[in-house]
Amino acid sequence: MDSRIIKEEAEEAALASLLPPPPHRKTQSFNQQFGEKPPHHQIRKHSLEEVPISSTLASATEAVYFDSSDDEFSTGGAVLSGDSFFDGSSAGEDYSVVTPPPNIGDDSVEPLPEFIGAGGGAGIFKVPVRAAVHPGRPPCLELRPHPLRETQTGRFLRNVACTEAQLWAGQENGVRFWKLEEAYVAGRGVGGKVERGDEDTAPFRESVTTSPTLCLVADESNKVLWSGHKDGKIRAWNMDQHDDDSDPFEERISWQAHRGPVNSIVISSYGDMWSCSEGGVIKIWPWDSLEKSLLLKPEEKHMAAMLVERSAIDLRSQVTVNGTCSLSSSEVKYLLADSVRAKVWAVQSLSFSIWDARSKDLLKVFNVDGQVECRVDVMPSIQDQQVDDEMKLKFFSPSKKEKPQGFLQRSRNAIMGAAGAVRRVASRSAGAFLEDTRKTEAIVLAADGTIWTGSMSGQIAQWDGNGNRLRDVNHHHRPVLCFCSFGDRIYVGYASGYIQVLDPDGKLIASWVSHNEPVIKLAAGGGFVFSLASHGGVRGWYVTSPGPLDNIIRTELSRKESSYARQDNVRILIGTWNVGQGRASHDALMSWLGSVTSDVGIVVVGLQEVEMGAGFLAMSAAKETVGLEGSAVGQWWIDAIGKALDENNTFERMGSRQLAGLLISLWTRKEIRTHVGDLDVAAVPCGFGRAIGNKGGVGLRIRVYERIMCFVNCHLAAHLEAVNRRNADFNHIFRLMVFSRGQNLSNAAAGMVQFLFMSCSLGLSTYLFWLLYSSGLPWALSLAAGVSTAAYTLKTTTSPSIGTEEAKSDLAAADMIAFFGDFNYRLFGITYDEARDFISQRSFDWLRERDQLRQEMKAGKVFQGMREALITFPPTYKFERNRPGLGGYDSGEKKRIPAWCDRVIYRDTQSSPFSQSNLQCPVVSSVIMYEACMDVTESDHKPVRCKFHATIAHVDKSVRRQELGNIIRSNEKIRSILEDLKFVPETTVSTNNIVLQSQDTVILTITNKSTSKAIYSILCGGQTIVRDDDGEESDYTPRGSFGLPRWLEVSLGGGIIKPEGSVDVKVHHEEFYTLEEYVDGIPQNWWCEDARDKEAILMVNIRGSCSTTWTSHSVKVRHCYSGRVCLLDPKPTNLTKNLGGSRRHPTDTRRGKSR
Repeated sequence: MDSRIIKEEAEEAALASLLPPPPHRKTQSFNQQFGEKPPHHQIRKHSLEEVPISSTLASATEAVYFDSSDDEFSTGGAVLSGDSFFDGSSAGEDYSVVTPPPNIGDDSVEPLPEFIGAGGGAGIFKVPVRAAVHPGRPPCLELRPHPLRETQTGRFLRNVACTEAQLWAGQENGVRFWKLEEAYVAGRGVGGKVERGDEDTAPFRESVTTSPTLCLVADESNKVLWSGHKDGKIRAWNMDQHDDDSDPFEERISWQAHRGPVNSIVISSYGDMWSCSEGGVIKIWPWDSLEKSLLLKPEEKHMAAMLVERSAIDLRSQVTVNGTCSLSSSEVKYLLADSVRAKVWAVQSLSFSIWDARSKDLLKVFNVDGQVECRVDVMPSIQDQQVDDEMKLKFFSPSKKEKPQGFLQRSRNAIMGAAGAVRRVASRSAGAFLEDTRKTEAIVLAADGTIWTGSMSGQIAQWDGNGNRLRDVNHHHRPVLCFCSFGDRIYVGYASGYIQVLDPDGKLIASWVSHNEPVIKLAAGGGFVFSLASHGGVRGWYVTSPGPLDNIIRTELSRKESSYARQDNVRILIGTWNVGQGRASHDALMSWLGSVTSDVGIVVVGLQEVEMGAGFLAMSAAKETVGLEGSAVGQWWIDAIGKALDENNTFERMGSRQLAGLLISLWTRKEIRTHVGDLDVAAVPCGFGRAIGNKGGVGLRIRVYERIMCFVNCHLAAHLEAVNRRNADFNHIFRLMVFSRGQNLSNAAAGMVQFLFMSCSLGLSTYLFWLLYSSGLPWALSLAAGVSTAAYTLKTTTSPSIGTEEAKSDLAAADMIAFFGDFNYRLFGITYDEARDFISQRSFDWLRERDQLRQEMKAGKVFQGMREALITFPPTYKFERNRPGLGGYDSGEKKRIPAWCDRVIYRDTQSSPFSQSNLQCPVVSSVIMYEACMDVTESDHKPVRCKFHATIAHVDKSVRRQELGNIIRSNEKIRSILEDLKFVPETTVSTNNIVLQSQDTVILTITNKSTSKAIYSILCGGQTIVRDDDGEESDYTPRGSFGLPRWLEVSLGGGIIKPEGSVDVKVHHEEFYTLEEYVDGIPQNWWCEDARDKEAILMVNIRGSCSTTWTSHSVKVRHCYSGRVCLLDPKPTNLTKNLGGSRRHPTDTRRGKSR
């Protein structure tokens, strides 16, 4: 953890006191005990200096803690002392041959002895240490644990909105909400009435099916949740849903707001709803029409929709004069209601516009650099269009007089033409593509009234309320996707899964990895800051974090580990075969795989040389460049293997990945399918120029019982003498294999840049092709080399930059890694005849000492710290095809020495052999089968199969959430800390009665009498028409989100009051005229002046800098139209919001400003 994370001394002490994982204890799970036995063998420790260690990762003497049950793939986390763990740092040799304990599993299958390589205690090859509770980040409430991606098709959560009592989420098929008072309740489980993926989710209610929900806004004054949808509709949902009704709830009203998707909704300071969509469209829905529609009965929904649709005000049309518009026609992505100054910000990709919330006038248009724009949208001129058409005609229409050209000449002309087109586009755009990383992706209003925006580059900008840029900060290089403010803190969510906490000056307070995927939304309420990840998981972070509360919760949860720890067993079959561009019979596949799957839950198959040849390799490299992969031959193999595994009846295909001749595919048994998912793929070429896929690795990553397993199929460099190259290939694959994890978030912004660069790289590849072909190299090989250069250059240049927080290996963070394939390590110091003699005598012990791979692993140069079962089968290479038995070894002119080229090597979470499975060592595996199928003769290699027995410890997250709730309710220290959060600074207001006449202004002074900061916000609890004749008490009606009446202006409507300081707020009356009816935004009758006396209740809400409650001063404001003397009730209606024991302080009753 970076030392810059915590700035305040108290918080530094809190995080510095992170506790190590608790000692091993017996854990009850599914009628099994997690036994604690001493290891059978003590491994000898050694640290090899020649093993490269990444400077951005933990050193060999530090233990890096992860909690993969909390969905962490990253190697970031708290760094603790590793004295009590095996760290491989002491002198000696750390390779060894060990024998696992007997009686693995229910059928008493004996595990095989294993060889363990050296160097596993250093750098990225160090076994990640797990913990029952993640010590590298604050404890959290897992409201919705990370669901498997496969269960969320059509149901992904996309946004959240929070009140003090509820958390609402918009999903692809509607909305849902949680009651925060039920946040710690256990999920409904597999047998409950929930969809897959929500078995451990806290109880929630779901709506009827709708179009995907794109945005949410909560209106607490009217107990309504507004949602904008992809189909262009806006829907209203009642917050007060009946608990006894388990059926999906329906919307209150809905109407067609836009032709395109509704990107964002806000409610302005005056209660009007603003929405935006494609084409630069911004519409206002006046509160008067919304209020009327909400009062209609459910059977009058159609009439309510018509009423609202007729009232729309199209702002774009208001600023369009003679066909020209001062706004860009690009998509309006976000809106922000500035409640401090009664303005609304509209955010487009590279520009902002500021509007007056009361008058609806456009105040300012400026770009992301803060420069004012005088933008005019006009259609392209006819002359420009004619030029474009002429260019297209010249480029795509060859002259009829031209003679037929050869292949090379046509290729040259095509490339030159493409280069010219790219050059013209680039010259016209004048660097527009470089601005993509400056695109605004998030915006938030801070407590002090400043506006913060975040861009794709990770830069955060602070603006004042008038659009003047104040400062830039950059604490992380990944895209900023969301903001949230609570108290005086600003929370930032990144595409990397990080959450950062900033103070009002933009200084970094704290940072942690909240999810293993991008954080797409943040929302605050109920004492939490909730984060939503792109996979649909929702976590609640206590607003006190980081702080003393974290250590208490972490310690208490660790003590209760036995209540939520669970254990499951699964057997994994891995098969590897270099098929030599051939095909296999069904009988061969049954002999290899189908005959040994009766007790297997997961099958992983890796093939090499599925299809080779220079032409295929060139085409494969070209397809990889544009994100395509696979071939017809590869699909044939997948289908054939699936048939041998009884696919669709017994096993289900999960996914596959092909890189040229390398193919990997995975199947899972249907009985455990609900516990296996989140499949990701990766590929790393190691062939010519590190770009051709004849050599390299393809990988799959999956979650099995909440633990991460990676399987990598490799084909390393050939030939006896290429040992160092094989070692380098492995190192290259291990460090550079990156599995897909939402990279489209950053790639989308750079898509056109990639297109332009690819065009240039293809030009370079064509030049290389021409050069090689001219020198006499066959055209196919020349083409392969050229295309591979383009592919490699494009990938290395356009890949996202990696900083210290992301400079890690995906493989290093996995709970289990299995490498398999044709590693091509040979037997050395032995002749062909000697090898044949030893093989015929089955003297494999002596041959193993001549194995290059074993010698390299002993030296810690490859597969550092990984394990392989002792080989007891004959070498699998090289055979003559269709010749059975050991007599089939190559007897041709070359007489290649037999070798164990085809291998399976793995690593789990054991730091020493052989540990017991628990939450600190969650995956414990052993090999129970490792053999070659010598009867299969379709290739010059023999297929190899390896069966693992894996014991997996994981967390019952529903039970752990219950235990967390019990801790929060019962622990006195925690209750005391939470009670302290209810503290609200003592404040006074200069008056609680204000009388205004036409254009009057009164200064309301708010004084902070405490020694801590106070945060204030001013809302309107409601307004009424004064009636002097009936003597009845006035009925105050609130506008949307406690908006102000149009005749009243308050400035500034919010901010921070320094300790023992005060602020002056202007309360001003402004002339207001009513308009009874709109039709399509056009007034249908005359404006008329409202001559009645009106009265409103202002609520001055006061919070502390981190308060979970607030107090409110009520200030009655009356406008007397006639100018007569108005007598106000000295005891105004009490609209104080008083939650959780917050305190109300007395207020002055003097009119006007006072000190």
